[in-house]
Amino acid sequence: MLRRLLATVSVSALVLVGCSAPGADTRTSAQAVGESAISALQPLEAELVSTKSKAVKPGAKLNGPKALTVLNTLPVKGKAPATGYNRNAEFGNGWKDFDKDKCDERQEALSRDMSKVKFKDKKKCTVASGTLNDLYTGKKINWKVKSGSVDIDHVVALKNAWISGGQKLSQAQRQALANDPLNLIAADASANRQKGDKNAAEWLPKNKSFRCQYVATQISVKKKYALSVTSSEKKAMSKVLNSCKNQKAAKVTPIKPAGSSKPSTTSKPKAPGTVKGLVSPGAFCKSADKGKKGKSKAGKTYTCKSSKSESRLRWRI
Repeated sequence: MLRRLLATVSVSALVLVGCSAPGADTRTSAQAVGESAISALQPLEAELVSTKSKAVKPGAKLNGPKALTVLNTLPVKGKAPATGYNRNAEFGNGWKDFDKDKCDERQEALSRDMSKVKFKDKKKCTVASGTLNDLYTGKKINWKVKSGSVDIDHVVALKNAWISGGQKLSQAQRQALANDPLNLIAADASANRQKGDKNAAEWLPKNKSFRCQYVATQISVKKKYALSVTSSEKKAMSKVLNSCKNQKAAKVTPIKPAGSSKPSTTSKPKAPGTVKGLVSPGAFCKSADKGKKGKSKAGKTYTCKSSKSESRLRWRI
């Protein structure tokens, strides 16, 4: 089982090559899953299907390009408005179980990133306790369920993903991003909450030896999910990576956004609130057309609306 393999992997095997610091140059089976299994045109369950036969042993180096090189391929844009952002509605309510081993991605991440793991169940899925060598703060945390001391962090926060291109992803692609092992890390809860939805220009881990891996993780996720960076974010990332220029990113296959909650800015928008065909002045119109406009045979524009004296909808001047 993928989960059992992950339980043996130490936190130092987190995705991405490090600088010359502890916890570097490795990826886990779960991260290999996240790197290779996204297809924008396939059902959600197929997007993160397990590739158990291609598990990478702890200590193996990533074969991705340099993080600085990947960073320079990311589009640089300002933050999009957060209008319409709803975490549960847009990224899925609760954790998913993509490999169908009845262990959701939260439990997979906990068992992957902690040592001395103990489970609540016989099938060794639900983690009861463990020890986390936290990469955000550098401290050791003896964790047990419901203690509140460890969170599963989205390295690229979901709200940050939403305002940097996530609105153009399909619902399935956003759920994949929210459950992708490449974007998940067990972390000190207080550090995770301090980070919130901040980007690299606004927050970096207190543990400086992990900053190269952290920034390279964000770059890899943004590359994979067609997300952008702001100019200040790119500057901050470059500053970190200039101290470790050989830092590599994960090898990922970029997805093609399959859906958008906003009209494309490159296509010519249709006239808002119009109906097809000619309308008959004074004729009744459908409730679905309320507020819409239409043209008569004579070329005059009419609106589907009620009046002060009549509540029924008609095509009126």
